[in-house]
Amino acid sequence: MTSLATLTNHQIRLAARPVGLPTRDGWSFTTEPVTEPAANSGGIVVKTLSLSLDPAMRGWMNEGKSYIPPVGIGEVMRAGGIGKVIASSNPKFAVGDVVTGSLGVQEYATFDEVGLKRGGVAKIDLRVGSINQWLNVLGMPGMTGYFGLMDVGQPKAGETVVVSGAAGAVGQTVGQLAKIKGCRVVGIAGGKAKCDWVVKELGFDACIDYKGLAPAGAKDSWSGVREGLKQHCPNGVDIYFDNVGGEILDHVLAKINRKARIIICGAISQYNNTTAVQGPKNYLSLLVNRARMEGIVVFDYADRYGIAIAEMAGYLRDGKMKSKEDVVVGLETFPETLLKLFNGENFGKLVLKVAGE
Repeated sequence: MTSLATLTNHQIRLAARPVGLPTRDGWSFTTEPVTEPAANSGGIVVKTLSLSLDPAMRGWMNEGKSYIPPVGIGEVMRAGGIGKVIASSNPKFAVGDVVTGSLGVQEYATFDEVGLKRGGVAKIDLRVGSINQWLNVLGMPGMTGYFGLMDVGQPKAGETVVVSGAAGAVGQTVGQLAKIKGCRVVGIAGGKAKCDWVVKELGFDACIDYKGLAPAGAKDSWSGVREGLKQHCPNGVDIYFDNVGGEILDHVLAKINRKARIIICGAISQYNNTTAVQGPKNYLSLLVNRARMEGIVVFDYADRYGIAIAEMAGYLRDGKMKSKEDVVVGLETFPETLLKLFNGENFGKLVLKVAGE
């Protein structure tokens, strides 16, 4: 077992619940020694290599009932990641194993036997995919996209699928998977570069730039989205995978077909509101079209992750699916790097690299 006596763990803890965008002064930066797991305790110590930064993290900072308890004030910020086992008293994990799980925003994560289960710590095979891919298509975003589309959306060949946040972690998986399943896919993304990428590289049929200029004489800034949906979805929308909420959701609801399925994955446009979250004004379209709107929480599918990983690893291997990540280096950059999610700066899955292999 590796001696850990000389190692110091740098951690980032939630110091205050944010109002609006989280800022650097809402975090505390702490250090503590890394301790060895007790003999025969079933515990392990993991050196963090890379962390997944996701929009859901903003919700985890809020007090109140949700699908998962909020991060407590003073607790290490919750984050999924990839790391390497550097000490183990658990026969299921050997020193050198690469694992995925809820590691937290810190350099080292120590787990007891109960914590291993609670944190979903599991070994991964880097021959199947790179660390970045295990945080993207083969990780939580990929699982969210897969089960949201396949279980909730239930796509059929020839249907029209619209996905917002198309160049993001979940959106890129959803669009590519829908194409593989024989659907027409229209993305919504911010900026020409992102739209060009999802069409030319990922094979989407079209992409609407929500940051693009609205037509002359338009009454609001979202008219470009409305016109784009009219142009690229002439036969309506059968499945909408929503990652953004807000005005865009209303515009898509105006275009849905009978028996359409709307998957509510996220509402990043609303997460930092200092006023009440804006719900859909156009919800009666669900009634008129006998449509269904359903939320997706990826943890509900944990016992089936292996099925999705095996299928999508095959698509990656065969070149049918691509995986793009936006990697930022340095644990200390976490407060500013996280904000890239909310201002649209990230291009692809946002990854924080903490250490080299």
